[in-house]
Amino acid sequence: MSITREEIRELAEFQDQGGCALSFYFQPSIPRNKAHKEETILAKDLAREALRQLESKGKPDCARGDLDRILRLTGDFRSNGVHAKAIFACAAKGFWREYDLPGQLGSTQLFVDRNFHLKPLVHLLGALPNLWVVLLDRHRARLFDLRLGELNERVDLFHPLSRRGRSDGFAGYDAGHAQRRVDEEVRQHFKNVAESLKHAQEKNLFEKWILGCSEIHWSHLEPQLHPYVVERLLGRFSADVGHVTADEVRTNAERIFTEWQRRRRHQLVQEAMNQARGNARGVTGLRRVLRSLELGEVQTLFIAENYSAEAVECAACGHLDAHLVSFCPACGRATRNVVDVAEAILPLAIHRDVELFYVKDDPEFDRVGNIAALLRYRSDQSANVRPISVLPVGRSPRVRSVAVGRSRGFAS
Repeated sequence: MSITREEIRELAEFQDQGGCALSFYFQPSIPRNKAHKEETILAKDLAREALRQLESKGKPDCARGDLDRILRLTGDFRSNGVHAKAIFACAAKGFWREYDLPGQLGSTQLFVDRNFHLKPLVHLLGALPNLWVVLLDRHRARLFDLRLGELNERVDLFHPLSRRGRSDGFAGYDAGHAQRRVDEEVRQHFKNVAESLKHAQEKNLFEKWILGCSEIHWSHLEPQLHPYVVERLLGRFSADVGHVTADEVRTNAERIFTEWQRRRRHQLVQEAMNQARGNARGVTGLRRVLRSLELGEVQTLFIAENYSAEAVECAACGHLDAHLVSFCPACGRATRNVVDVAEAILPLAIHRDVELFYVKDDPEFDRVGNIAALLRYRSDQSANVRPISVLPVGRSPRVRSVAVGRSRGFAS
């Protein structure tokens, strides 16, 4: 099954202090022979290495059952390279989840830790909205869901136009009357489609949408659309409702979405860096980003695609610190090293509904530390911010003064 936002949050909140939370990402490849042995061999190698590391920590059996189950399933993951798999498991807590993903993970990976590793999953999903594709002509409308590369038709609205009679009547009167009736039916059809989109948007059934139709049909639909629906339109492509294939719909929609996402990512990154320079609603660098995340200030988070940095985490209160201190400045308890801070901050970002973008090949972003955030507000500049004590995801209480902010949806 495909993964939902609620399930991503569930994964982000999961913890096993025994360090037996297993994350397995399976990236299929086109096999070089019918035996499909390459994928099975790779999975066995990863499982063997995971067991070796667990043995070195004195926990040889904590994930053995889950690893054996995954190896048995790997033999059945025979695909044409289109669909990938993600499995999250912890036998100690009776936890097992399987998800289908687009075949764009890059590689097969396996992790065993206190938390599930979500970086490959979040990297794949990115800032992915709930996306609709609408196909339209004078008497038909087809609505599709597009999520994680899967295109599913929701509804097909068909409105047959009135038939004209055999004769145009005296001086063509009947012909003119029939044409006016047809024109009114077409106008009503476009109005009905616009109303359907408005009601769906009000119910949050979609966040963004893409339209496939001819230019003349767009000119009839556009005046009927509510402004809020128009704001959510990412783009249009030309399509014949009756003859376009699912592959053509998906290809055109993904092209439009990818270009929109690229433009939006670039715009928001620039805004975050400009705001940071002005000491306004932006911060750059790991230390400032971690502080803003814990204060609940972050609206959108930007991380370089291959970002890597060390930090420390308090085992008691969950505080993350860019300074490699031995004791937590928040509660005074001992800290432990975090090798991949980009992975460690994901549960907090997901829990707070932070929008996340991965940035690639941006020299200006590299110069500011390869990590930045666009803020909802700055607590040190907000007079009406109410301090509260926050309980981080899966952690014990800690005494820290943080700010209340409105959250936007975390996109998956």
